[in-house]
Amino acid sequence: MRRQIVKRPRPQKSRNSQPTAELLLEIGVEELPYEFVKPALSSLEVQVDTLFTFHNLSYDPPRVYGTPRRLVLFVEGLTIHQKASTNEVMGPSKSVAYDQAGQPTKAAIGFARGQGIPVEALEVQQTPKGEYVFAVKEDKGRPTMAVLSEIIPNALSELSFPKAMKWNETNFRFARPVRWIMALFGGKVVPVQLASIKAGNRTYGHRVMGGGKSIVVHDFKTYNKGLEKLKVIVDPEHRRATIRKQIDRLCAKAGVDLNADDALLEQAVYTTEWPCAVLGSFKPEYLTVPQEVLITSMKQHQGFFSVRDKESGRLAPHFIAVANNELKNMSLIRTGNERVLAARLADAQFFFNEDQRVTLEERAKKLSGVLFHQKLGTMANKQERLVKLVSIIASALNIDNELVTQCSRAAALCKADLLTGIVGEFPELQGILGGYYAQHDGESREVFEAIRDQYIPRGMEGGVPETIEGLVLGLADRLDTIAAFFLAGIIPKGSEDPFALRRHALSVVRIILEGNIRLNLYEVVEKTKEIVEKDVKLASSVGQDPLSFIIERFRYYMGVSENLRDDVIHAVTGYQTKDCDLVDLAGRMRSLQATTLLPEFDPLMVGFNRANNILKKEGVKTTELPPVAPSLFQDDAERELHVQLISMQERYDGLLKKHQYKEALLCSVQLKPYIDRFFESVMVNVQDPALRNNRLSLLRHVVDGFFGKFADFSQIMVQGR
Repeated sequence: MRRQIVKRPRPQKSRNSQPTAELLLEIGVEELPYEFVKPALSSLEVQVDTLFTFHNLSYDPPRVYGTPRRLVLFVEGLTIHQKASTNEVMGPSKSVAYDQAGQPTKAAIGFARGQGIPVEALEVQQTPKGEYVFAVKEDKGRPTMAVLSEIIPNALSELSFPKAMKWNETNFRFARPVRWIMALFGGKVVPVQLASIKAGNRTYGHRVMGGGKSIVVHDFKTYNKGLEKLKVIVDPEHRRATIRKQIDRLCAKAGVDLNADDALLEQAVYTTEWPCAVLGSFKPEYLTVPQEVLITSMKQHQGFFSVRDKESGRLAPHFIAVANNELKNMSLIRTGNERVLAARLADAQFFFNEDQRVTLEERAKKLSGVLFHQKLGTMANKQERLVKLVSIIASALNIDNELVTQCSRAAALCKADLLTGIVGEFPELQGILGGYYAQHDGESREVFEAIRDQYIPRGMEGGVPETIEGLVLGLADRLDTIAAFFLAGIIPKGSEDPFALRRHALSVVRIILEGNIRLNLYEVVEKTKEIVEKDVKLASSVGQDPLSFIIERFRYYMGVSENLRDDVIHAVTGYQTKDCDLVDLAGRMRSLQATTLLPEFDPLMVGFNRANNILKKEGVKTTELPPVAPSLFQDDAERELHVQLISMQERYDGLLKKHQYKEALLCSVQLKPYIDRFFESVMVNVQDPALRNNRLSLLRHVVDGFFGKFADFSQIMVQGR
């Protein structure tokens, strides 16, 4: 028999009455890439939290800290002993364990022996299956120090990194070689060994400024103070505040404003132990290069912050570097950074000037040599498709011929900057540099702005294009990409989305909604598929449709950005397929959610669902039902309901046509008393088939002909459902 084990904590006194101590753990490593530190700390916190709970330890919430050379865990209020618990193991039933005289049988004796207790200690308890015997054993727990010696190696071995390495004979994998471990519980060293390195009570200071010194640690307080003397700030938030304060002081002194960049600040925090910001300069002549190039070069190559002139708002010929070192003469660091950056900016200036020697139109002719994807053709194929798609979208929007011409011109040049030197160096500047080069080539403002804005937004980040040409081109580009990958059978699965198709779909949604683009997305997607399939190696079977994929992102966007209810979102998006105007659907959602707050709405939905359920139960296709025949009415309630439907229908349909959804829903709420009276007075499932079908037809008018024109109200949740 499989034994059932139940752990029941022994009644405890409050935590304050239990002896506790603090745990301090530090893993010293060679410099970690800054991207590794924060995820590793989060993982360490989760691992320890899970293991402490599993091992029945009481503790205060763990805190984690980190630098490029150390991962730190600090836990206060950790009890020095595991909680005692009572383990109950279920054995055979009472009737099997004891004979008629109440004496234990061989089954009971064997069970007790197996559990290591005398047979007299067995207890009989009532269970849902009847009376069974239980072996009740008290587990007093172990000292926390002994438990920690097992938990800590397990927690560290479970840390994952984007890349890991083996560096000694133990074959232990970690992001970088582990150089020391400090593990203290209550001031005493925890006997931990990892990758042949034994834990101790020493930590080491800054690699350069610490002078190679180490300190003996007793607790977290001495740990913090001791490391600060050795030029290490352990707390990332303390380093962040320090960097901000230093940058603010430098900006104020130089009369400039910082180009705020949270990602760059995060990089500075996790690449330093003792941050020291310094202001440097570069030659003003480099400002002839587009500011996006300069800013990206400073950020990507050197990790430098860029700044703007306070008065003009233009990019200033200065930068701010955050060093992991503080010298008496900081001009040495500044000069070194200026020299390195000057070489980078000179390269950028050279590429920019050389790129302008060849027009985008000439470059576009060579895109046949640039592969979009092995199953999706070349960038030349994609650019040709975009010329066709922008015309289709522009026509659907009824914009004038001049704008259509501008859209087509922008589409014919939009990918040519992929062959430029700057974009080869900084792929993230695609489109932005194309806009500059188009302007240099003498293209119209509409064309170069559309090329510049084609890649925005990037999912939920940034705004949408400001011009109609940019909106059309951006929409066409995303729809082409999504349709091409889907037709090739390359579809996101689970968390995997290597080609960022979810982000592209979210961008489609934002362009349409925030750009207030009114078009039938179903028709546009179908035409996109027709154009794309000529260049794509089609998959043998295509799963999810591109439109359904975009609708999923639309649902997500409406839920996140407008906090709409899931049932409201699905009710509006789940009732139609061939008429898909996202702006219209969004308006319906907002109005429907507002109407659900009315006190009459939930009772109205009760009546609607009853009507809908009757139609489903009868199993009759609504298309097979005859039109409603007033001559067959026998009850005033069905006559009144029919009269109200007819009298409201024209006004209701008119309100829907004018997109006055709030008023249309208020109109539908007025049907509630008539629907209620119908169900109070009328029996639908009568013997006479003519009467039954006529009443079913009346309910069909309610469900499909009236409510069904707005949404699928069967998706709406009411109290009690």
